[in-house]
This record gives sequence, structure tokens and C-alpha cells, in this order.
Amino acid sequence: MAPIGKLYGHPKQPGTIAILSAAAISGLEIETPPFEFGVTNKDPDFVHKFPLAKIPAFEDIEGFKMIEGAAIARYVSSLVPESGLLGRNAKETALVDQWVHFAESEVILPTRTIYYAIAAKVPPGYTTEQHEFRIQRTNRSLQYLEDYLATCHSRFIVNDSITLADLFVAGAAICAGMTVCGAAQREKAYSHIFAHQARVTADERIKVLFGQPEFINEPLAIQAE
Repeated sequence: MAPIGKLYGHPKQPGTIAILSAAAISGLEIETPPFEFGVTNKDPDFVHKFPLAKIPAFEDIEGFKMIEGAAIARYVSSLVPESGLLGRNAKETALVDQWVHFAESEVILPTRTIYYAIAAKVPPGYTTEQHEFRIQRTNRSLQYLEDYLATCHSRFIVNDSITLADLFVAGAAICAGMTVCGAAQREKAYSHIFAHQARVTADERIKVLFGQPEFINEPLAIQAE
């Protein structure tokens, strides 16, 4: 099968992984040109196509262009409705959208801020107060997700098969496991979340895309200067 288009993004970026996973489950192929952040997205041709220079960015074979990971993943999922990635009816589709948005805004965004601030020192001036705020916000959201999964009758988020919601929630769990959830938190406080993450990422169709998570033993903390 010929590729349906090109995706520009970092291979470890949650949105990129979700998009490529949606394509794999749907039996679609997407070309992934080499991408170097700060170089590729500053190339005049790239900026002409995607003025904000954001990734992931997608262009199909007809020249149709999109940015924003969740929107691209939803579009790719819609190309093969029988994949079930968007749910089987209007209510399930609404729940898929809900959990995708939750994963991005409530877990991925704050944990990636924590990661870049502590591990990469970007942005500078990250304070203890800012860190504690994001820790509290993320833990609140993780507890909400943990409580939901603990009473969920299905092995997956929305129904009895993988949907786009599972792909994004699994990616969010990996982000949490690299920042705010050490071994103790993963095994005790949020065991249902990480059992779900392991189940989703073990799927042979997408296992290689998620790779081996680089989980931490202890939550990241601001080091005294």
C-alpha cells in the first residue's frame, strides 16, 4: 500500500506515536521523513507549509495539511471506520474525544513541562512553586484516571477494543512514568493505569512504535543549586 502522506515529528513524541499507531491499526502507511527539531522545522519549505513550525505536522498525498497531534490522529482513524478507533456509536466517539483531550491537557502537558524544566533546564527559572503546582495537578488527574480504570468493566478505556483514547492514555502514562511516577507510584498508587499502559503497548501492531519506556525509580525533583 502506498503511503497516505508524510508525518513530521519526533519518534518519542506522544502525538507522533498515537498517529502512527492509529495508522498501523488501520492498516495504513504514513511516510516519516527524517526530522531534526530546530533544523527541519526552520527550513523555508517546511515553514511555508506549516507557518507555526509545530510538530507533529501532516501532509497527505493531495497536499492536505494539518497540525496538532490529536486532530491528525483523529483524521487518520476516520479513514478506516471499521478499525473502531473512534468508537462504534456517537456516545463512544464522544468518550474517545473526552479521554484524548484529558490525556493531552491533564497529564501529557504538565509532565512534559516537568521533564523539560528539570532534565533539560528548558525553560529557565522553573521554581519549586511551579513544580509543586504541576505535581499536584498531575496527581489529581492520575487519581481520577486510576479510579475510573479500577471500576472499568472493559480492559480498555471506552469499550472492549483499542480506541484512540487508549493510545493517548497509554502515552500519557509513559510521560507520567518518566517524571512524576517512580516505581512505588506505578506499582501501588496507579497500578491500574500502568497495567493498562502495558496492555496497550504490548499489542503487536504498535509495540515497536511505543518502544521500551524509560521509567524512573523516583519522581523527578528540583535539585538544589
